[in-house]
Amino acid sequence: MLTAKRSCVVTCSGSVRMLSGYKLMSKSLQDCYRLLNVQENCSHDEVKEAYLKLVKLHHPDSGSGADPRKFIQVKEAYKAVVKHIAETRKAKSDERSDDEEEPSKYVAPQHRQYLSFEGIGIGTPSQREKQYRKFRMNRATEQVLDYRKQKLQDPELENTMMVKDVQQSRKIKITQAVERLVEDLIQESMAKGEFDNLSGKGKPLQKFSQYPYIDPMTHNLNRILIENGYQPEWIVRQKEIKQTIEKLRSDMVGYRRKIGESLTLSNQKQWNLKCEQFRDDIKQLNKMVDRFNLIVPLLNRQMLHFNPEKELAVILKEYSVLLEASNATSEIMEESAERTGTSVYGKNSLFSWIKLFLK
Repeated sequence: MLTAKRSCVVTCSGSVRMLSGYKLMSKSLQDCYRLLNVQENCSHDEVKEAYLKLVKLHHPDSGSGADPRKFIQVKEAYKAVVKHIAETRKAKSDERSDDEEEPSKYVAPQHRQYLSFEGIGIGTPSQREKQYRKFRMNRATEQVLDYRKQKLQDPELENTMMVKDVQQSRKIKITQAVERLVEDLIQESMAKGEFDNLSGKGKPLQKFSQYPYIDPMTHNLNRILIENGYQPEWIVRQKEIKQTIEKLRSDMVGYRRKIGESLTLSNQKQWNLKCEQFRDDIKQLNKMVDRFNLIVPLLNRQMLHFNPEKELAVILKEYSVLLEASNATSEIMEESAERTGTSVYGKNSLFSWIKLFLK
């Protein structure tokens, strides 16, 4: 039995070696697909599955269905079909990559465009970026110089520059003529004696050593304006605002003293009406403050708005201080009257009689 099996294996292996040099007679892909019993548009898994079925069926060791010639044909057909499927997939992938690369030729990704630097510079991306920035700065400078050079070489511009020079020279001539005319008029007035009535005739101007960095002419002009009563508008408005708020405060204090210490219902109404009028006056005063802040030359000179409620609180506090002072004065007078044994009213009447007698 063993010898028979060995002889069978030898014969089968010999037959396989004999058929190993066999080439597929037909090179048509349709015959290969037909041999594997699959369609041309099938997948690789379907081809592999069909190949395994046929191999199991026609393998020399399969038994009754063994066919070495058919086995070799199936193997060669499987290789051809797999190769064809791989080539088809590669061709399709190449077509897709070509379709995707066509728009990318015109629209490059941002990072690639940023790292290109127009081919300028060497080294790392950061070093290339610095070199590219210098290149762009130099190029921009050259473009500006070229533009100015072209502008200067333009004949129309030369004409305009000549016109400007002529106009400037005319202005200088007119200024010099005016200065000469003024000087001649001054000399003529001095010759006529029109400056003889000045208080400082023949005396030098006062020096101001405390202001060494101020222009003497500007200082003298300002001094002359001040001596003649000239004041800037913002100073006048500042003075007006201070006088107005002081007058409003004094009027409110006087009105509160006029009403009396104890407020009745009618007096309370009058005081409320006066407070409303005071609030309206404060609104008008705040408008004056706004106009003042627009014309004042120094920022630290600007003023804040007046708050009517705070002003009323100050007025009432001032009234309470005056009331306490008057009460203290009356107490002192009463004490002095008690010591002398005369009444305050009698003393006041005596003083009034003396005043009438002296009149």
